[in-house]
Amino acid sequence: MDRLKFFIPTLFGLEGLAANELRRLKLSDVRAENGHVLCSGQLRDIPRLNLNLRTGERVLLVMSSFHAPDFDALFEGVKAIPWEDYLPRTAAFPVKGYSLNSALHSVPACQSIVKKAVAARLGRAYKLETLPETGTLFQIQFSIMKDTATILLDTTGAGLHKRGYRAVGVEAPLRETLAAAMVMLSQYRGKDPFCDPFCGSGTIAIEAALIAKNRAPGLDRSFSSQKWPWLPAQSWMAAAGEAMDGEFDGQYDIWGGDIDPRAVEIARSNAEKAGVENLVRFDVADATRFHRSEPYGRVVTNPPYGERIMEKKEAETLYAAFGQAVRGLPSGWRVSILSSHTEFERTFGRTADKKRKLYNGMIKCDLFQYNKR
Repeated sequence: MDRLKFFIPTLFGLEGLAANELRRLKLSDVRAENGHVLCSGQLRDIPRLNLNLRTGERVLLVMSSFHAPDFDALFEGVKAIPWEDYLPRTAAFPVKGYSLNSALHSVPACQSIVKKAVAARLGRAYKLETLPETGTLFQIQFSIMKDTATILLDTTGAGLHKRGYRAVGVEAPLRETLAAAMVMLSQYRGKDPFCDPFCGSGTIAIEAALIAKNRAPGLDRSFSSQKWPWLPAQSWMAAAGEAMDGEFDGQYDIWGGDIDPRAVEIARSNAEKAGVENLVRFDVADATRFHRSEPYGRVVTNPPYGERIMEKKEAETLYAAFGQAVRGLPSGWRVSILSSHTEFERTFGRTADKKRKLYNGMIKCDLFQYNKR
C-alpha cells in the first residue's frame, strides 16, 4: 500500500477545481477527466482528501483496471486483486457500479460477477465456504467503460457534499460541493463583502465562511474508512490536526438574505451546526431591493429557476427586478448567478461577461458572471 491511486468523482464542470484542490494538497499525477479526477498518493492521504476536499463527491481507491470484454475476464480480473490485504474476514462488501459503451452492459449481472469473484478470493484466503459479512463496511464499486473495468473501494461513505451541517433544508437545495465551487469561481478570498440575496438554507454563505476561514469541510462528520483496521486512527488525527493548523482567524462580512422567514431561520441553524454562526449573518430580505454601498464585494447566488419552485414567467419577472437592483451596486462589485433559465441574460438585462456550464443535480445550468463597470 505504499503508492495508492485515487479516483475522485465530481459534478460535471467542477473537474478543474477539484484538480487544483488536489495539487494544493500536494497529491501527485493529478489528471482531470470527464466527471472525475485521478491522482496518486499514500495511505495518509485517504483522511486528508476526505477531510479537505470541497468540490469532490467522494474518495475512491483504485484497486485495479483491466480489459473486460466478457464475464470470464471480469471474474478473473477481480479475483486477481489481493482483497485479503484490504478486507478482513468479517467484512461486509456490497457491490455497485455502472457500464457504458461496453459488451458487458447488464449492471446486475456485472454486480453479481464482481461479488462472486471477491467472495472466491476471500473464501480461499480465509478458508471459508461462506463469508459472514457481519463486520465493517467496504463498499466496492466498478466502472466499465469501452470494455475497460475499473474496480474501486469507497473510502468515504455518505457523499462529501454531506458536510453534516444541513440537517434541515428548504425546497430545491443546492449541493454543498456546487455551492463551494460557485464561491471559488467568484475568486472570493475572505477580504471583500460577500452576499447571497437568495440564500435559502444558507449553503452558499456557509461555504463562503468555511472557505474564508480555510476550515476543512469534513471535520464535523465521519467516513467509512475510519473503521478500516489497516488505516490507523493516528492518520485521521494527524490529518485533522494539519487541517485545523491551517485555519485563519478573522472577521468577515458574509451575508445571506431570503424573503422566506422560515428559510432564514433554517440558514441560521445550519450556520450554527457548521460552526460559522459568528462569521455569517442572515436576514429576511427582498432580493429585488438588494443594495450595498461598499465600493467592492461579491454577490454569489442561486435564484429560483422557474422549473421546480416558481413558474417560468414569475422567475423572469424576478430576474428583471433583481437585475435592476444589481445595476445599482458600486463599480467594484462582481456578481455570479447560477440559473438554468435559457433566457436568463435577456430577462436579467445584461449579457454575462463570462459563462460556465455547471450541473445542479441533473439540471443543466450556467454560472453567469458579471464584472461591474
